[in-house]
Amino acid sequence: MSVNFAFLDSGTGGLPYLKYLKTEKPDATCVYVGDTKNFPYGEKSREQIIEKSAGCVKKIIEKWNPDAIVVACNTISVSALDELRKRFPETPFIGTVPAIKPAAKITKTKRIGLLATNATVNHPYTKKLISDFAGGCKVFSLGAPELISFIEHNYYYSTHAERLNAAKPACDFFRENGCDVIVLACTHFLNMSDEIKEAAGENIKVVDSRDGVTRHAFDVVPAEKISALNLFHSELYVTGFTESNDSQRYISFCQQNDIKFGGLLK
Repeated sequence: MSVNFAFLDSGTGGLPYLKYLKTEKPDATCVYVGDTKNFPYGEKSREQIIEKSAGCVKKIIEKWNPDAIVVACNTISVSALDELRKRFPETPFIGTVPAIKPAAKITKTKRIGLLATNATVNHPYTKKLISDFAGGCKVFSLGAPELISFIEHNYYYSTHAERLNAAKPACDFFRENGCDVIVLACTHFLNMSDEIKEAAGENIKVVDSRDGVTRHAFDVVPAEKISALNLFHSELYVTGFTESNDSQRYISFCQQNDIKFGGLLK
């Protein structure tokens, strides 16, 4: 079976990208692969990120032959995107990178908060983005592996108060440093963008790269290539279970998001 878009992420946190794309083009056929066996990517070396993500891409191409692969993960994008394009030259890739440029355009204090994985925070690509597009700004970067883990494992079963409490330390850090914009530079954070906005307060704007990624995806796969038949719902696949109840958890997760759970990607 061939699909229009395959999404690759280190877990299931980048699902808002698929949902946003499907809102814009409901007829697009999509599969989403979360490399849950190797989560989290943000604490891995560049070599590990490349090899793990390349292994997933190989399976995706063999199984679905997508028109394009959306790398719905900032960490994979900044660390491995160039290498993935070299290894799989016949497949178009759409990367997800921190929205530094739009943040620099709207900040008034010239103090920007960057919320990301440790790998993204420390990567030379991110530092170049800051140098190229936010040279006149002070960027306060924060790696937040605990918040990413909370979103991956607990978000859909947590209360509003628990989500606010999880977001509060990061938002407090940026507020204390005078930031008036926060860049959500890990796709997991998009799941909690409303709570992050609430915890940040009305004087801080929160930005992400969702719109830019989706527009680029439709440039790569034009409307005439997207089937009007929509023969199947979007499907989620994972690469491994870490807990005994993971299968049921993913089934429940998919039901909440109107997605079919396809099981393990083998």
